[in-house]
Amino acid sequence: MDDIAPLSPPAFKAPAVLLSGSVDYDMYKDFRRQFDQASERKLVVVELTTLGGDPEVARMMGEDIRFHSQMTPERRFVFLGKAAIYSAGTTFMSFFTRSNRYLTPGTRLMIHERKLAKDISLNGPLTTCVASVKATLHEIECSIQIQNEGFANLIDGSCVTMAEVLERAPSNWYIEAQEAKKLGLIEAVI
Repeated sequence: MDDIAPLSPPAFKAPAVLLSGSVDYDMYKDFRRQFDQASERKLVVVELTTLGGDPEVARMMGEDIRFHSQMTPERRFVFLGKAAIYSAGTTFMSFFTRSNRYLTPGTRLMIHERKLAKDISLNGPLTTCVASVKATLHEIECSIQIQNEGFANLIDGSCVTMAEVLERAPSNWYIEAQEAKKLGLIEAVI
């Protein structure tokens, strides 16, 4: 599906789904309501502006896009990022094929590693303490695996390597729209 024709600006005049704010469960409900109302549209433009939020909610919305793209290949699901697409917003964008990703001029993408804030309290028999530490380690390892799957989706078809993402993501990598285009992360700036 990456060989489809680029869209021109008039295609973005009336997006089917308009989202802004924190990526959270309220956004997901709003996304599903608008997405379901667009069930008859052949072209479904999803417009987003966000400073980030919950990466798992972004993945839920993205899985809806992936699922419907596979189940209804005659329909086209397109991402339009405006102003700021940070963190969870970039995760959501990664579920759209590269040829269906667009940004407005001056928009910034922000890519970073997932974050964790957790205190570990060790109190009790030593075997219980070991189990608590191992459970936290498994949580971290699984989160890294999920994070890297998202990075792989984002860079698929671009000239960005996984090594570059892994090097730059820990310090918050900001990418301006034209640079995102040059790197092959999006189809076009409109």
